[in-house]
Amino acid sequence: TDWWDRIVLQVWDDSQWLRNFRMCKGTFLELCHLLSPALKRKNTKMRAALTVQKRVAIALWKLATPDSYRSVGNQFGVGKSTVGVAVMQVANTITELLLSKVVTLGNVQVIVDGFAAMGFPNCGGAIDGTHIPILGLDHQGSQYINFSMVLQALVDHKGCFTNINMGWPGKVHDARAFRNSGLFKRLQEGIYFPDQKITVGDVEMPIVILGEPAYPLMPWLMKLYTGILDSSKELFNYRLSKCRMVIECAFGHLKGRWRSLLTGSDLSE
Repeated sequence: TDWWDRIVLQVWDDSQWLRNFRMCKGTFLELCHLLSPALKRKNTKMRAALTVQKRVAIALWKLATPDSYRSVGNQFGVGKSTVGVAVMQVANTITELLLSKVVTLGNVQVIVDGFAAMGFPNCGGAIDGTHIPILGLDHQGSQYINFSMVLQALVDHKGCFTNINMGWPGKVHDARAFRNSGLFKRLQEGIYFPDQKITVGDVEMPIVILGEPAYPLMPWLMKLYTGILDSSKELFNYRLSKCRMVIECAFGHLKGRWRSLLTGSDLSE
């Protein structure tokens, strides 16, 4: 408790906050302010409630490191079960209050211009899936390859997440997870992006997204040519691959910042 109250809150500079909580102190305090209405708890006759700041800090420390619940509890002077409760409370509150404000499409024209500058015209995003390791689902082990869940994400030209879909077992193919997502339905109905088309040759091309070979080729989803390629198809593949790298980098940054995503998150705790 003294370590948190007297050292972290009062002594640590922004470089120490960034290394350990993956955000500067100012961002941390702003996050606590946004989550406070839902996370604040009253003291009881038995004990004083954890402050919102300490609860958020415990959750961030657990998400940012591969440390066990017990280790994080020892770090903050609380029990293992308290860490588990704090992580779930903070994660659920962020999902309920902030997810729709942060993971959003934003200005489509800025995104299209960004991808055009990278070499691909009328592009609204790059899509891919990644496996998030999990533990604690023994009764469904056959569905979870290496015990993982699939995170499907669409990102803009800067690698910012604009749409996510999470929860399919690792056994499920990326294309199936995509076809059963709300994003696929909205793209198929033509309501996700504005009706903004350009003419390529004699074909009208809507705003498209870029996917790997596992995804289905659609009027609004482009993927690489395969087989024997001429120079124009090779150039197409080069530009598509260059633009699609933003989703690979986005997943790398996500797992690099929140190290718990590299190890099995225990969903049973």
